[in-house]
Amino acid sequence: MITREPVFPANRHALYEQHGYSAAIRSGDLLFVSGQVGSRADGTPEPDFAAQVERAFENLAATLAAAGCTFDDLIDVTTFHTDPENQFETIMLVKQSIFPQPPYPNWTAVGVTWLAGFDFEIKVVARIPAQQK
Repeated sequence: MITREPVFPANRHALYEQHGYSAAIRSGDLLFVSGQVGSRADGTPEPDFAAQVERAFENLAATLAAAGCTFDDLIDVTTFHTDPENQFETIMLVKQSIFPQPPYPNWTAVGVTWLAGFDFEIKVVARIPAQQK
């Protein structure tokens, strides 16, 4: 049986407690990260869209770090957008600052109608580096 070990960032935000989920689950050498949003420590959304996207990536980086991973360890990325056509340019600016050159992770973007008060969410699968397993 494969074990599932919950992973939380050092400064876990209130959403984990409010909605009863783990930031990530380590299973073998894989890390499955729950959707990360641009939430402040109290769980409320960052009001400015660009700041919300940046905060979502910051929250993702903190969760990855808690498992000994970085953005370089990402295998699969899925993002969810409430208004993809109008948000794409802003998201791409943040994305390009985090992934400035190849190799890029594979990426799927999905338009949705509801993200619990947020406008952007990112979930990933990462491979945990050998020294962190």
